[in-house]
Amino acid sequence: MAGNSFGQLFKLTTFGESHGLAIGGIIDGCPSNLLIDANFLQQEMDRRKPGQSSITTQRKESDQVEFLSGLFEQKTTGAPIAFIIKNSDIRSQDYADIKNVYRPSHADFTYEKKYGIRDYRGGGRSSARETAARVVAGAIAKLLLQKNSVSIQAYVSQIGNIKLNKAYQELDLNIAEQNIVRCPDAQKSNEMIAEIEQAKKEGDSLGGIITCIIKNTPVGLGEPVFDKLHADLGKAMLSINAVKGFEIGSGFSAISMKGSEHNDEFVLKNKQVKTKTNYSGGIQGGISNGEDIYFNIAFKPTSTILQPQHSIDNTGKEVMLEVSGRHDPCVVPRAVVIVEAMAALVITDHFLRNKIYST
Repeated sequence: MAGNSFGQLFKLTTFGESHGLAIGGIIDGCPSNLLIDANFLQQEMDRRKPGQSSITTQRKESDQVEFLSGLFEQKTTGAPIAFIIKNSDIRSQDYADIKNVYRPSHADFTYEKKYGIRDYRGGGRSSARETAARVVAGAIAKLLLQKNSVSIQAYVSQIGNIKLNKAYQELDLNIAEQNIVRCPDAQKSNEMIAEIEQAKKEGDSLGGIITCIIKNTPVGLGEPVFDKLHADLGKAMLSINAVKGFEIGSGFSAISMKGSEHNDEFVLKNKQVKTKTNYSGGIQGGISNGEDIYFNIAFKPTSTILQPQHSIDNTGKEVMLEVSGRHDPCVVPRAVVIVEAMAALVITDHFLRNKIYST
């Protein structure tokens, strides 16, 4: 199976399955002498872990990270950083009745046809449980970026039809973590929570949008052809389970604007070259221009729902599928930290390519 690694110089390889003994990863290329804040790392893991609220799956995992190599006296040594996260709250029997059935909009059919075998217990390797390893690597990347004054913050801007119609500059992003849906607006967060709870009651699911902002990136990250910074960010986001769309800056709204409206005019601010507007989303020609990088990521409704659905089993027989078990009625709130983690991996990788980092 190919495609288990991400990044060029700051490289993450993940392994493990949803219902296996553990999941984990190997981070290669992390600079030495970076102090690893264990409390910060666990806080990041807690933002993603299951069972954290009434609107998430009730699977209980502590998601404690165990480092096997690459650290000494809480600092990175420059060697590969290997880590595992043990799985504990496993109920594989919940999947026994559907082991031969292709669940709608899951990877069951494509996985089995490609590899000739599949782990039906929670999706195995295709499960979003794999993203816990990304959050570990992302937390380490964030620590490196913090040393270089770069901040990354994401929040939920839409759930179903409930949309936060405010630009990120109008919001206090610090309050996003103060509610279970991770929306930095008290009224809209309550509406979003109610929408998710209603879908859960109906045995259904919802999707949504996460907005991410990267501040204080230097000018010059990214390459102008295949390794454009926004292209790498796009690949990173589209590699996350359930993501169906990515737009940066003005995104699709740019088509309704004229060039005279959309062009970001250059101005001098404090003797530095800045742009008057930021429709480019902080990246021009594939290279960061020093302005805020911001983008939206669209997540589909969770594929597993508790309503009867028509499907096919692996013998070609038509069946009526009814699932049980523990599932997120909406994956978006738990995905906020995953979006930040993948953004951190991309930015850190480009920092190392430009050799402008410090520890």
